[in-house]
Amino acid sequence: MSRSALAARQRPNVVLILTDDQDVFLGGMTPMKKTNALIAQMGVTFSNAYVPSALCCPSRASILTGKYPHNHHVVNNTLEGNCSSKLWQKIQEPNTFPALLKSMCGYQTFFAGKYLNEYGAEDAGGVSHVPPGWSFWYALEKNSKYYNYTLSVNGKARRHGENYSVDYLTDVLANMSLDFLEYKSNFEPFFMMISTPAPHSPWTAAPQYKNDFLNVSAPRNSNFNIHGKNKHWLIRQAKTPMTNSSIQFLDDAYRKRWQTLLSVDDLVEKLVKKLEIHGELDNTYIFYTSDNGFHTGQFSLPIDKRQLYEFDIKVPLLVRGPGIKPNQTNKMLVANIDLGPTILDIAGYDLNKTQMDGMSLLPLLRGDKNVTWRSDFLVEYQGEGYNGSDPTCPGLGPGVTHCFPDCVCEDSYNNTYACVRTMSTSWDLQYCEFDDREVFVEVYNLTADPHQINNIAKTIDQEILEKMNYRLMMLQSCSGATCRTPGVFDPGYRFDPRLMFSNHGVRARRFSTRSLPSI
Repeated sequence: MSRSALAARQRPNVVLILTDDQDVFLGGMTPMKKTNALIAQMGVTFSNAYVPSALCCPSRASILTGKYPHNHHVVNNTLEGNCSSKLWQKIQEPNTFPALLKSMCGYQTFFAGKYLNEYGAEDAGGVSHVPPGWSFWYALEKNSKYYNYTLSVNGKARRHGENYSVDYLTDVLANMSLDFLEYKSNFEPFFMMISTPAPHSPWTAAPQYKNDFLNVSAPRNSNFNIHGKNKHWLIRQAKTPMTNSSIQFLDDAYRKRWQTLLSVDDLVEKLVKKLEIHGELDNTYIFYTSDNGFHTGQFSLPIDKRQLYEFDIKVPLLVRGPGIKPNQTNKMLVANIDLGPTILDIAGYDLNKTQMDGMSLLPLLRGDKNVTWRSDFLVEYQGEGYNGSDPTCPGLGPGVTHCFPDCVCEDSYNNTYACVRTMSTSWDLQYCEFDDREVFVEVYNLTADPHQINNIAKTIDQEILEKMNYRLMMLQSCSGATCRTPGVFDPGYRFDPRLMFSNHGVRARRFSTRSLPSI
C-alpha cells in the first residue's frame, strides 16, 4: 500500500446516525437493544445531551452548521422560516461541516435519508439541488415517510412505491450504506450521515415488527395528563383530563414509534458488522443521536415536540470509536451544535477557522482530565402559526396550528421563546422568556422538580432571576467564541446589573425576530 493510502486509512472515519423525533426522557432508547450493545456499551453515553431547538429543521441546521438558530436563521420547518431555502443554500450550506470535511480535509462523504423538511421544494431548486460537501447524495424529498417517497440520487429523482422488500425507507438507507462501504475508495477516509425516518410519523413499522410492544403504553409519569398550571397560555389551554380517545391515540403512537425503531436497530447492527468485516470498525467513530425529543401526554398535550421542556429538548447521544473506553456515562452538558466541531476536530481541522458556536467533544471522548466545559446553553424557538384560524378549531381564533380534534393545539405564533438551560454544581436550572404580550417567564429547579411541574419564576431569588435574564440576552446575541463564555454560576462569570435593569424588575424586551435578507 502506498504511503498516502496508508495515511488516509489511519485517519479516522466517522459515521453519524440521526433519528427523527426520538426522545430519551420517555424511554425512546428502550427498544434499541442492539444499538445499546454495539454503541453505548462499547463507548460513551452522554446523559445530558440537548438540542437548541426542539424541531426538525432548526435542529438539523444546527447539527450541520454547529450554530445556534439565531446564527443560521432556520427558525422553523417552513421555506419562509429558512428551512432549505435558497438563502440557506447560499449562505449556510457552503460552510457546513461536511462541506469542510470534503473540501479541506479530503474526506469522501455520504448522505442518505431525511435532510431538511423542505428539501426538494420546487421554489428551492427541487431534488436536482445537491448541497456542497457530498460525494454521494441519497436524500429524501421533504419530510419523513416509509413508503411512496422520492429520493434525490445525486440530483436525479428516484421514485419508490410500497413494496416492503425494495421500498421500506429505513431498510433502503441501510442497504445504500452497506453498498457505499463495499464500493467506496480505500484511499480516503470517509464520513457517513444516515438520517432515518423513524420514529417520526406516520409510524409505519416493517411488517415483521407490527405485533411488537402490543402491551406497551406511554409512561404515566408525574406530568402525564395534568394541567400545566403557571405555564404559558399554550400549555394551559390543553384540556385536562385528556379524552379517552386522545389517550388511546397517544398510546398507539408510542407503540408504533417503538416498532419503527426496531428497523433502525437492525440498520445499526448491519453497519457495525460491515465495518468489522472490512477491518475498519476500530478506526471509525460512530455517533448516534436524534434531532429532538417528543412528548406523549405530558401536561395534557397529546403528541408533538417544539416545547421548552426536557422531554422535547433532551436527546440520546451515544459514541464509540478510537480511544473511547467502553461502557461509560458522561454527565457534561452537551448540545448538537457540538457535533460539527467534534467531527472536524477528529478530521484534524483547525476549529479556529470556523464560525461555529459549539465545542469539540473530543477531549471528553478521550477522557482528558481537567477539561474546562460549559455550564449552560441556549434554547430558542420561533412558533409557527397562521393568520387564519385553524379549520379544526375555528373558535380559537387566528395564530394557532397543529390542533387536535378536541381543540388542543401544539403550537402558535407566540409560542416563541428562549431559555438558558444551566447545569452547575450549585444549580440544575432552566430559565425561559416568551415573546408575547406578557413577556411570560418560566423557571424550573430540576433538582427538586425534574418533571418541571412547578414554575418558580415568582418565588426564586430576584438576583438569580436578573442574572439569568442577562445571561439569556448575552446568549441570544452570541456568535462563535462568545457563545462559550462562563455561565451564571461559573467562577469567571461577570455581571453588572446596572446595564440591564431598572426598578428592581426583570426588563421586558422583545425577541429579535429579524426578517431574513433577500438574495
